[in-house]
Amino acid sequence: MVASVLDGKACAASVEESLTPRIDVCINEGITPHLAVVIVGDAPASHVYVNAKIRACKRLGIKSSHIQLPETTPEVELRQVIEELNGDDGVHGILIQSPLPNHMDEESLTDMIAPNKDVDGFHPVNLGRLVQAREDCLIPCTPNGVMHILDWAGIPTAGKTALVIGRSRNVGMPMAILLGSRGADATVTVAHSKTDGMASKCLEADILIAAVGRPNMVKKSWIKPGAVVIDIGINRVDDVNSSRGYVLVGDVEKSASEIASWITPVPGGVGPMTVAMLMENTVKAAESALQR
Repeated sequence: MVASVLDGKACAASVEESLTPRIDVCINEGITPHLAVVIVGDAPASHVYVNAKIRACKRLGIKSSHIQLPETTPEVELRQVIEELNGDDGVHGILIQSPLPNHMDEESLTDMIAPNKDVDGFHPVNLGRLVQAREDCLIPCTPNGVMHILDWAGIPTAGKTALVIGRSRNVGMPMAILLGSRGADATVTVAHSKTDGMASKCLEADILIAAVGRPNMVKKSWIKPGAVVIDIGINRVDDVNSSRGYVLVGDVEKSASEIASWITPVPGGVGPMTVAMLMENTVKAAESALQR
């Protein structure tokens, strides 16, 4: 068996196509969706991610503002920037690019963002609304992207056994909530660094989602034949044979595609969907502003 590829780029393109008429409605009503991205420091990977988000905004006609701050910026200065963006009615989405420098309290800074502008979906208010299955929440982009790509490919989740490896508040835990929610109806287990018998738990999973940030942690031998494998991890691994000096690999061994029925590539799988869901959240936030 060779797994079918869950093409995140194609799915993201379909999401963007569905957003176009919604953006047109906003503009016709006098509101252009506006995403403000704040980046602190000069980490190359962060700039790659930010540039991908800005390009997506440009494709869709979403206004984007890019606020670049030096790595030595005092935390109080970033707090002032967030307060100004919160108070600007022309800004509908605020994103603070992670990671922040060590001298900054990323959690408390995230909590400062107005929940209705929290397009990352990380604010406790949005996470609480997600648990309550409320319509007025902004869902974390990566887990929401996974749900979209499963639906786009026609992969059923109801009654399936799902394993989420990783329990971060931004990816793993929201992922488990979405899979187990009414309508998705999977039976979900969350595994983590303290889980005993990881391989045996993976072998029981109809849907396996890896989100741990450890290259090639999930082995081919751990995959249940015919399982759906969603690899959220993207890791740099040194490679002297690469012109860049490194290659990008996921949390799951590439050879798992010989066992799975469906699998996301790395890169080109979940990554494009994360950006697409950021655009979705920005448009949703602008639509909410229309109703206020």
